Amino acid sequence: MTNPAAYTIGVSLKMYFGLGETVQWCEQVARIAADHEAIASGAAELFVLPVLPALLPVADIFAGTPISVGAQDLFWEDLGAWTGHVGGPILREAGARYAEVGHAERRALGETDEVVSAKVAAALRNELTPVICVGEESDAGTAAATQACVAELDRDLQDARERGLLAPVVVAYEPRWAIGASRPAGVEHIRAVCAGLARALGGTEAVRGHRVIYGGSAGPGLLTELDGAVTGLFLGRFAHDPYAVGQVLDEVLALRSRSLVG
Repeated sequence: MTNPAAYTIGVSLKMYFGLGETVQWCEQVARIAADHEAIASGAAELFVLPVLPALLPVADIFAGTPISVGAQDLFWEDLGAWTGHVGGPILREAGARYAEVGHAERRALGETDEVVSAKVAAALRNELTPVICVGEESDAGTAAATQACVAELDRDLQDARERGLLAPVVVAYEPRWAIGASRPAGVEHIRAVCAGLARALGGTEAVRGHRVIYGGSAGPGLLTELDGAVTGLFLGRFAHDPYAVGQVLDEVLALRSRSLVG
């Protein structure tokens, strides 16, 4: 994260694409972004989280461009006898600049706030920007959602806070009931919860420069509807068409032009 005024657009490819498909998608996105004024002007910052075996070729594709890459997870230890896990140092060495932590799909498999907190600290000590996913279980109203998400984020930052590792982070608000749904959460709901998360982070000097972005069935058109209420989007399946990424960048440019005129 380099420009505090930019919109942050992230894409997680999850495990939808094979290696060849991932490379092809990234090559198309690289071509779209290379000629896009939102990227060239610094109005948008874009990061992509491919499936882990694709990290090296994807990093090569985006080398020399403003597009960053990252991992969809990392382990809480850096090195050692941890069969099957991948630590922050090797992710950084492979070209990662971001690490997603605490997605609802991983929490559903048993990942606790204690584990997420340890992973956030691991990302920060390895100079990876954590993309911390938070979100309420059910649609119980905006006030309850805000309270639950702020409390969850506080727990997720505990290890980093205690170890003096706090630094700017990306918080992806993804209400769990909206993940995989046909539509995202309502605009006013997103506005209120993201504002609550931003206020919670704004009171901590060490994380000044944080970003609060929205995921959970996010796609083209939503950024315009939100009209500046969030500092970006975290895209999933609605970005499987590379041109959808271009559409979101078009929205960034329109929003930036509108704000300059205003």
